[in-house]
Amino acid sequence: MIDLDLLIVNANVLTLDGENKNAGSVGVTNGRITGIWLEQRPSSSEVNITERTQCIDLQGATLLPGFIDTHNHMISAIMLRQYLDCKSPPNRDISDIQFRIKQKALSVEKGNWIVGFGYDDTALSEMRHPTKKELDEAAPDHPVIIYHISGHLGVANSLALELAGVDEQALDPEGGSFGRDEEGHLNGVLYEGTAQAVGAYAPEPSEQELLSLISEESLSYLSQGITTNTDAKIGVTNEIDDLELCFKAIEQERLPMHMKLMIASDRLREGSQMGSMTANEVDAYIRKRSGGRASLDSAKMFQDGSIQGLTGALREPYFNDPDVSGNLIHAQEELDAEVKDLHDRGFRIAIHGNGDRAIGSILDAFEQAILENPRPDHRHRIEHAQTATTEDLIRMHDLGVAASFFINHVYYWGDRHEKIFLGPERGRRVNPLAEAAKHNVLFTLHSDDPVTPISPLFSVWVAVNRLTSDGKILGPEQRIDVVTALRSMTSYGAQLIFEEDEVGTIELGKRADFAIVAEDPTSVDPLHIKDISILGTLIDGRIVYNNGLTLFKNNLV
Repeated sequence: MIDLDLLIVNANVLTLDGENKNAGSVGVTNGRITGIWLEQRPSSSEVNITERTQCIDLQGATLLPGFIDTHNHMISAIMLRQYLDCKSPPNRDISDIQFRIKQKALSVEKGNWIVGFGYDDTALSEMRHPTKKELDEAAPDHPVIIYHISGHLGVANSLALELAGVDEQALDPEGGSFGRDEEGHLNGVLYEGTAQAVGAYAPEPSEQELLSLISEESLSYLSQGITTNTDAKIGVTNEIDDLELCFKAIEQERLPMHMKLMIASDRLREGSQMGSMTANEVDAYIRKRSGGRASLDSAKMFQDGSIQGLTGALREPYFNDPDVSGNLIHAQEELDAEVKDLHDRGFRIAIHGNGDRAIGSILDAFEQAILENPRPDHRHRIEHAQTATTEDLIRMHDLGVAASFFINHVYYWGDRHEKIFLGPERGRRVNPLAEAAKHNVLFTLHSDDPVTPISPLFSVWVAVNRLTSDGKILGPEQRIDVVTALRSMTSYGAQLIFEEDEVGTIELGKRADFAIVAEDPTSVDPLHIKDISILGTLIDGRIVYNNGLTLFKNNLV
């Protein structure tokens, strides 16, 4: 007889295990799954219900493994949430953004920074970036910087550039560039590293403000059924130690999800904070400091930028600009050397690659490191992998390299990829999930929050339907079935983060991490999947989000 802390009955249990079994009830003891029954409630002879046993009657709702988002920027997102909203909608044109900046300037003392986030040049009626002159007009007495929705570029006004020490003689640094007008003068647009460098001069919020924001952000993740979360770059700024911030948030129970952390590679270089540490040592440090609630995911690197920012590195030029094909951030020898060092120190390496030229470069570096120092089950990964070709996917399989696809791009930018950035042929196959499945590439889906809102069911909906914001099916041949899409947010995610023995499916002995949804995603109209309500989220058998669950303390068996 099983002693239970929690009993879930009258459920439609999608275990998503190897046989894709369904069940009717689940029991939990000490945060682990100790019973799974086909029946809607187990026999009284099989379980021991005590006064401390909590019972949940799902009344036919669906129990899923907790969702795993394998790539977002939660810690960075909390800072962006306080910034001026420059997204489209609500902003239709540059004058709308100017108006918001003007209004903000009225409530901010002269000389204080105004920071915005989310403008998208191709979503504005002018179809271009704002300029420093336009930002000067809106707030001449305040330093202003607004970041692009991709996070890979921005625009600053004259005062912001001056405070950052950027003048007309400024040279483009490695991994970034300054935008200039037709006469060669700075126009305020900042590409890649230059945006981060100028933005670093804006003051950061206090630690207590950030901890409060983490509490709010955590709730938004829990409300979407997320139980394990990968922050895709720890080491964002030099001003804030976001690793320590993460530890404090966990200690203060502001961050209840299980956390996987990608550590920025510059923190792992010689002379840096963790420059002499192996992957095992970094992981042990993170686990100790977090009380086991967080662990190492990867060393994080970048090899290109954003397709919509024209900084993603393509093999063929952009459709709308035949003179531009993007740039690699690292020379190949430099990338090879850093990948080899991290690989030899035992790190799993995650490298941002949107354009196919960047993806090819990343695979070259991985291949060299693997050939020189074979390491079983390294699970190196490529982030976003939007324009991976068939040949790239075959190489990924052969090298054991996984992909975390930014599938939400299909909905938010798919139309513009096809019409503006990539053209019809390349545009229709962005995020080639069906081909990845065909070639047995391990892959997951992610939101890249705050670039797009956090929502696993929305990502599943996009993967299954491939509908764009204009209502077009983009590349129907790259659609995947609902079960595969759900696995990419659960069991495949667990495999990608080396936790397939712990989470990702509902099986005996695994952690009791669950998402409870109002309807079965495998049986509803696929177009309805994104609208299914999340009723509850459980982590380690404990309810951390409740949106209408019925709880009992009496014997339900």
